[in-house]
Amino acid sequence: MIIKKVYASTVAKLNSSVYDGGGDDDTLALQAVLDEAKDENVGIHLIMDGAALVSQLKLYSNTTIECVTKDCGFYQIAWTNDAILTNAVQDHHVCVTKNISLLGGTYHQNGQNQEHDVVKEGVDWMEANSEDGSKGTTFFVVGLEFYGVEQMLIRDVTLRDFRTFGLLVGCFKNLTLENVWLDLPYGTKGNQDGFHFWGPGQFLTVKNSGGRVGDDIINVGPDEWDAKSSITDVLIDGIIMDEGEQAVRLLSRGKGILDRVTIRNVYGNYRSYGFYISPWFTESMGSFKNILIENVDLQALPNTYTYHDPFLFSIGGNIECLTLKNIRSHNSCDNRTLIELGLPFYDTTQETYGKYTLPEEQHMENIIIDGLTITEKQGEPEDTKYIKVYDKVENLVLKNVYVVKKQNEENGTLLYFEKDGSVENLIKESIHTKGLKEFTNDETKIGDTF
Repeated sequence: MIIKKVYASTVAKLNSSVYDGGGDDDTLALQAVLDEAKDENVGIHLIMDGAALVSQLKLYSNTTIECVTKDCGFYQIAWTNDAILTNAVQDHHVCVTKNISLLGGTYHQNGQNQEHDVVKEGVDWMEANSEDGSKGTTFFVVGLEFYGVEQMLIRDVTLRDFRTFGLLVGCFKNLTLENVWLDLPYGTKGNQDGFHFWGPGQFLTVKNSGGRVGDDIINVGPDEWDAKSSITDVLIDGIIMDEGEQAVRLLSRGKGILDRVTIRNVYGNYRSYGFYISPWFTESMGSFKNILIENVDLQALPNTYTYHDPFLFSIGGNIECLTLKNIRSHNSCDNRTLIELGLPFYDTTQETYGKYTLPEEQHMENIIIDGLTITEKQGEPEDTKYIKVYDKVENLVLKNVYVVKKQNEENGTLLYFEKDGSVENLIKESIHTKGLKEFTNDETKIGDTF
């Protein structure tokens, strides 16, 4: 294979700015270079040594785009209403585009001047999953969008002013993000996820990435669009939250499986929701197999979402084994629940719980909480129900729990049961509390204790 290295300044004007836009449209000149990779014997290495004003660029296999500095990259033309970059050949079940690398630079979507969503026709894979059989499908306007990719690397990239999701990837294998920063300099508009992944997928790695978002900073939803695809073998290590609404959402809505997932080192601050692990939709209770989340220190800020009470973890659905390790809570702005178990859907709030019929019985088999540190200072919110149980948990492990509350009177409950909540087997080890009113509000909800 011949690798052709091209400096963008030799074919395009590059008289724009990744911060302010302007200049001449360089789309056709740069696309002509990228089109050379249509030949399977040719690889393209496009070096951005300036800033280009573009509408949308389409990539083929064996393509690398490298930006020399953060001031180099792309600014999207107003009202393009589509992704800045996508793959020219797409598939939602087979990885048809291979060996894509985006290295460095800034991708500015000019989201203040893009529509939130658009209707497209003739998109067979979406229309096949349309509930009403409609021929037009609504698509979010996202920053970078790829379907059917293998061996894809995004490193040292800034996604700036994205309209909805910063990045959406569906159907992948060997996908790596590293040092990717999410930048919303003009504030949030809602529904602005950072990184959004759909199955089928295997071997996803996200490292040392994050920033500010208007919704989830990362969403791993294997069967979110088709209710059948799976994602396995996920490593997320180092997520930074900068006043985002939500941190991490794990979603399994149907027959798809989410398995072998490790998420560690999540820190910063958040407003409304920390980790949402649930089916979300109402077809089934999903399938969450083995998930480990460790080293979480998120400062709770006043919440802005109102469809659900604020929380650090909300967990529901069919769960084989979920381990939460080394979770820290301190200086909270309110008495939000840290961990709620058994609320599977977005509209099943604490006030409306019991008014909705679940499609099937959910099975929460093993929930392990190993290392939960709660420290509160004088004057902070009182009467917090730290772990709330809404449905049956077969095996719950509470290990290395440390609670220190400094109010004048003892208050708060560590393990609080709602009317349908219960724990079949409770394993307790090394639980130390100070200033806590009670361990549980109802011992009859606990079967055997070890």
